[in-house]
Amino acid sequence: MNDIHRISTQCCITGGGPAGLLLGYLLARAGVNVVVLEKHKDFLRDFRGDTVHPSTLEVIDQLGLIDGLLGLPHQKMFEVSGVFGAETVKIADFRALPTKNKFIALMPQWDFLNFLAQQASIYPNFALRMSNKVSNFTTEAEKVTGVQVETDSGRLDVVADLIIAADGRHSTLRTQSDLPIRDVGAPMDVLWFKLNKPTTSEPQPLGRFSGGRILILLDRSTYWQCGYIIPKNSFAKLRAEGFESFRRCVTNFVPNLEAPLEQLSGWDDTSLLTVQVNRLKKWFRPGLLCIGDAAHAMSPVGGIGINLAIQDAVAAANILAVPLRSGSLHDNHLQTIQARRNWPTRMTQRIQVMIQNQLIAEALDSQQVTRPPPFLRLMTGLPLLNQLPGRFIGLGLRRENVGTHLLG
Repeated sequence: MNDIHRISTQCCITGGGPAGLLLGYLLARAGVNVVVLEKHKDFLRDFRGDTVHPSTLEVIDQLGLIDGLLGLPHQKMFEVSGVFGAETVKIADFRALPTKNKFIALMPQWDFLNFLAQQASIYPNFALRMSNKVSNFTTEAEKVTGVQVETDSGRLDVVADLIIAADGRHSTLRTQSDLPIRDVGAPMDVLWFKLNKPTTSEPQPLGRFSGGRILILLDRSTYWQCGYIIPKNSFAKLRAEGFESFRRCVTNFVPNLEAPLEQLSGWDDTSLLTVQVNRLKKWFRPGLLCIGDAAHAMSPVGGIGINLAIQDAVAAANILAVPLRSGSLHDNHLQTIQARRNWPTRMTQRIQVMIQNQLIAEALDSQQVTRPPPFLRLMTGLPLLNQLPGRFIGLGLRRENVGTHLLG
């Protein structure tokens, strides 16, 4: 039997995604001892959330790291447009945002995560442990006191003053905590795939809506990240119709993708995202806090899930740094984090559900030429309203600034 190793720290974060790594970096910068546990051996996976929004760029700028981040390969998205039938509509424009970087940076998420990990590694009180899979948490007198971890060399027990679950919508700790959850629901799933771009290709609108089909095209310089929107739980039917049928369907929808689609050999070249929209009614229990997708799984509408998770991390760091460092942490600190982040989460999901119902669901149900929905025409057509989509997507409903006590 392998020996059980034990380590102690002030804060243990499960999940090395954007929220977990940024929170770990901020707390370490403030003098807190932090351990981040990531179950994979590296970050080199085909992520779907490869967008760094203006509000996140603002946080990185406040930390003095923006030149390093934007020195990495990326593309700049200054606006979002969609094609409804034959009509092109500008959905959101980021050029008027009250920020320094008025664009979405498109970069592979593994580059963003490696950048955060490298910056955090400067601090001796920060530790990132890869290939460390959390299997359970430990409790004492109803309080979460640590986690049990499966590693390549055996079991590891991590004891901490606070455990933070930042391990996504399938969070192990969220499941085991029995915290009550509200399921909001979503009418669609997304089939993701990559297509290499021809050297002569022209810029493509982000979204295309027509005749019961929706296709998202994210420009990644040398390839397109494609998201084919399908009705909820319909992938089995799509798969039964055969891959060639799927290929013809996309080609008929967007004819200039016919040649790139030949690169796909079958379903193994695609990845299904089962869309969930839900949130915890209570984000914490003594010794445990959930943030990001572990607290609230967002719809892919607007691509703002990462944005919201980053804002959670900044708010948590602002509130937790001093009590963690001084050993004075109480449940009211965790309650304060939820109170601050719950409103933007609820309102963002409400807006996403409205867009899902009035745009996505109707577009998927319609077999006719799709037209821009009335609410979109109204928001993009009136000068007083046309900046709102850009602010919602780019900044969110409540921006979080890094506290001055974290910048020293």
